[in-house]
Amino acid sequence: MTSLAIWLCAAIVAILVGRAAWVLRAERDTPQPRGVEPGRGYTEIESQYFSGVGGGNQQITRVPRDPQEYARAFVPRRKDTANPAADRPTDRRDDDG
Repeated sequence: MTSLAIWLCAAIVAILVGRAAWVLRAERDTPQPRGVEPGRGYTEIESQYFSGVGGGNQQITRVPRDPQEYARAFVPRRKDTANPAADRPTDRRDDDG
């Protein structure tokens, strides 16, 4: 590489590092709130997809604002509450031999 190319590469790297430091400092000085305050009700999230050929999808997802209700959404439900062992997977095989 020639000395001009080395200087240009060094200048580009210095500019990128300086810009990254500037952005990180600006983000650290002005923290942005994350999420929503816990409470009652739901937050609705709308997602859309259009393929451009006439197809697509639109969906609205309701996310509970109550942390306990939100956590319960991820806990698997039992199918048979009278017999809890019925939900456990078995390792038995129905082979005759």
